[in-house]
Amino acid sequence: MKEYLDFETPVMQIQEKIDQLKDLGKTNSRKLDEIPKLQKKMEELQREIYSKLSPWQITQLARHPRRPGTSDYIKLIFEDFVELHGDRLYGDDKSMITGLARLEGRSVIVIGHEKGKGVKDRIVHNFGMSHPEGYRKALRIMELAEKFNKPIITFVDTPGAYPGVQAEERGQSEAIAKNLWVMSQLSVPIIAVVIGEGGSGGALAISVADQMLMLEYSVYSVISPEGCAAILWDDPAKISEAAESLRLTAKDLLALGVIEDIIPEPLGGAHYDPKKMGELISKTICKKVSALELIPPEERVKQRYERLRKIGAYTEPASSPS
Repeated sequence: MKEYLDFETPVMQIQEKIDQLKDLGKTNSRKLDEIPKLQKKMEELQREIYSKLSPWQITQLARHPRRPGTSDYIKLIFEDFVELHGDRLYGDDKSMITGLARLEGRSVIVIGHEKGKGVKDRIVHNFGMSHPEGYRKALRIMELAEKFNKPIITFVDTPGAYPGVQAEERGQSEAIAKNLWVMSQLSVPIIAVVIGEGGSGGALAISVADQMLMLEYSVYSVISPEGCAAILWDDPAKISEAAESLRLTAKDLLALGVIEDIIPEPLGGAHYDPKKMGELISKTICKKVSALELIPPEERVKQRYERLRKIGAYTEPASSPS
């Protein structure tokens, strides 16, 4: 059962016709002859729709319930994955997956948010919103990467860090801040990939990297469009306007110099062809890691620092003479 977003209604209608013809084709093979034409029409319609998506529509795609998550890409991209649990201080946070794996024969560390699949699974994974122990677990594994000289690959997919009282009591802000500080100084290559929704400090805590990549229909922002609309206008109807103002799409962030590359998605989004999406991510990551490994560690850390310092920098125009 496929789930469609509002703007995909025309595509859904054609798909329903195709499904009906397939059922009729079981008793009347002539009905199957009409399917290729409808499939071509649906593909053309998809290309038209996806070529002019608004930032809010892209946000909806980034949150699509069938969109592949970290656990999916671990299965599709890596070999010999061994998950590591716990922060050795409080407990294990299931919204953050960490472990050892192999990528095209190269030993790497994998860290990523996990939203879960279905209501029960999403509750178990806290909808991808990590507690302090999730970030401390990620930090512990990053320190292992540094000790054994392993590249770090992170997958960002969270609406933000968990905003509950318990998280604050256990030091949420300190945990995130320490991750930022430590990641900025690690000597090993770090690649961060936004695979869905990258929200606020919860996303930033595992995305201080040498190379920041985004999937074509992912988003990365200091706040959600809903939060922005509530704060600035106190009006839920302003969500679309908020998404436009936040400049949260991959194209916007590439133009602003916040990210280094965009990984294209299959027609309709990553959930239409997870296997192909995994292949594209794997190919891009391998290429980026190989390039980073050629740079001396000290220079790599320096370049990472300079990259981060450039984000948000601007030059004020000279004042005109009075």
